[in-house]
Amino acid sequence: MALKKDLSIDFLGVKCENPFFLSSSPVGSNYEMCAKALETGWGGIYYKTIGVFIADECSPRFDIVNKETTPWIGFKNMEQISDKPLEVNLGYIKQLKEDYPDKVIVASIMGSDDEEWAYLAKAVTEVNADLIECNFSCPQMTSSTMGSDVGTRPELVKHYCEVVCANTTLPVIAKMTPNITNMELPAIAAVEGGASGLAAINTVKSITNIDHDLCVGMPVVNGQSSVSGYSGAAVKPIALRFVSDLKHDPKLVDIPLTGIGGIETWEDALDFLLLGCTNLQVTTAVMQYGYRIVEDLISGLSHYMENHGIDRLEDLVGKALPSIIGAEDLDRSFMLLPEFNEDACVGCGRCYISCFDGGHQAIEFDPETRRPKLIEDHCVGCHLCLNVCPVMHCIMPGKVVMKPDHEEHEIVMKTNYK
Repeated sequence: MALKKDLSIDFLGVKCENPFFLSSSPVGSNYEMCAKALETGWGGIYYKTIGVFIADECSPRFDIVNKETTPWIGFKNMEQISDKPLEVNLGYIKQLKEDYPDKVIVASIMGSDDEEWAYLAKAVTEVNADLIECNFSCPQMTSSTMGSDVGTRPELVKHYCEVVCANTTLPVIAKMTPNITNMELPAIAAVEGGASGLAAINTVKSITNIDHDLCVGMPVVNGQSSVSGYSGAAVKPIALRFVSDLKHDPKLVDIPLTGIGGIETWEDALDFLLLGCTNLQVTTAVMQYGYRIVEDLISGLSHYMENHGIDRLEDLVGKALPSIIGAEDLDRSFMLLPEFNEDACVGCGRCYISCFDGGHQAIEFDPETRRPKLIEDHCVGCHLCLNVCPVMHCIMPGKVVMKPDHEEHEIVMKTNYK
């Protein structure tokens, strides 16, 4: 039987049985889908964003990016907000809360003016949603008065947060767009407007592929395509960067954060927790593997906590934040040279090719023994070789060499190479 620890955690004053939620997207867009997810073990739902209009969608609207033999690492989605009438969605939200009172139901809303934002805030409050998420970040809306076009303008983010907060008693979350240089600006504006929490990130504007026969972007919609949101494992590094930026800002450090972007495994989830998130949202992995992945997320995180003697999930939140510092503050006084395990080596030569063609020509390769040898005088300790090696523990960190003009001092290595 899979190990299950107590993964409950408080988010904006609402107790969540675990931090794993469906994000507002195609994976939670009606009662039947959400009910199945909740019964599978998800802690809650960010119901697919609702508005006062019914979205008219294109077909097809999905595309993927893969690499060599890997499954898709990136996913392009051209859907907008819900394509169902508002009253239908409100009925689903109300019924979900009635049928699953111990689960958390978050209403994600999007308006185009004050009147719509106010109306939606009142409506989802009346159907007993637990929280409200303001979607300021969808990159494929057909109107410039909605989505990421609003999210890049701090003055609008602040104003609409004020409107929503004035028309609800529920905690409000502002969902941030990554299609911006400095996310802190609209995030601070959202908090100034009354938002209690932040969500990061939504999808990244993208063109994923071109159909080489038609010379048309994909997916091809009657001979044309458009820029739209990119998600999946490929955007996780971008998401973590923005999460770190938000949590390092002195005005935002104490604002609860729900993390989104490329969460597929419990390790991915742990990364977001360690950088300060207390709530996690998943979409693309569900579209690829189904709701059942929550069982793996719960089991994996439980085993990690058990192995590390951690009883409360909140004790993990933000634990890695102090390790993320400015580039100017990194210790540059030494080089950590690689070490080769000849017994594990399969003689593929990838380390030699990558080092010569893309590094510092610091590896010799014996064509007879098919084994690499380090040229220490050329090596700069970049670890390109370690990262391209296909064999686990074949190339590992070796000795420490102090750079000239730097005094030798104690160097604490806390690396854990897999």
